Amino acid sequence: MSSPVESSYTYENYKETADWLLAKIKEKQKPKIAIICGSGLGGLADLLQNQTVLRYKDIPHFRESTVHGHAGHLVFGELNGKSCVCMKGRCHFYEGRSCSEVTYPVRVFSLLGVETLIVTNAAGGLNPKFNVGDIMLIKDHINFLGLAGQSPLRGPNEERFGVRFPCMSDAYDQDLLRLAQQTAEKQNCSSFLQQGVYCMVGGPTYETVAEAMLLHTLGADAVGMSTVPEVVVARHCRLRVLGLSLITNKVVSEYDCADRANHEEVLATTEMRAGELQRLVSNLVSQI
Repeated sequence: MSSPVESSYTYENYKETADWLLAKIKEKQKPKIAIICGSGLGGLADLLQNQTVLRYKDIPHFRESTVHGHAGHLVFGELNGKSCVCMKGRCHFYEGRSCSEVTYPVRVFSLLGVETLIVTNAAGGLNPKFNVGDIMLIKDHINFLGLAGQSPLRGPNEERFGVRFPCMSDAYDQDLLRLAQQTAEKQNCSSFLQQGVYCMVGGPTYETVAEAMLLHTLGADAVGMSTVPEVVVARHCRLRVLGLSLITNKVVSEYDCADRANHEEVLATTEMRAGELQRLVSNLVSQI
């Protein structure tokens, strides 16, 4: 028996969803920028003006998130004069979704005319120099799911989206990284702005001490359970990508440490720094 391929979607499925969405929004709402909001960061979507809000469960082929802090709304509107679409929450691999289900919206966005994807997430800090509440600009990633063969690009390649073997050494756009740094300096938040490597693990468990030490030794500065599959598909579709991680907890890396990672802490830290992150993304969008 042959092994199943990753993607069960056809180009026509993506096109059906894109056409359905285009029929629900106004012509001036066709987005050039897409923003994916991580755990507790859905407030970014609330900044959009002249909104059209659609529930994931009503959108053909979209999947809902079952995680607290992910509302499950697709919001079209204007952010600082730019037409955007914002995912207020995402679904995850650990919820039992395939990588193709997790990344489905990104290919739809490319058919809507999106050129730039901004991805945000809540992440655990591995770098000892990072503090809880820091914002990390993602300069690169380690794709543990992909290295283990769980790629959203697994299976027959759809040439209408991209090439069979896409390059990932330039996954995160250098011009957008520089622009984000400059924007952070202007709004006086460079004191808690970091830059580093994001590592994706499958979850939903947090890391053991040995795993934390391994990831940091491999060069990871932060670890989380999302984002990388979406970035892979975005680059396959030739979208520019900017990634931001909010460091919501320090990953336990010593056996005698009494700290324990938990989702409530993640959401509490997100609430503390969400305003600054929202302002950073908003100011950045105005310059794209």
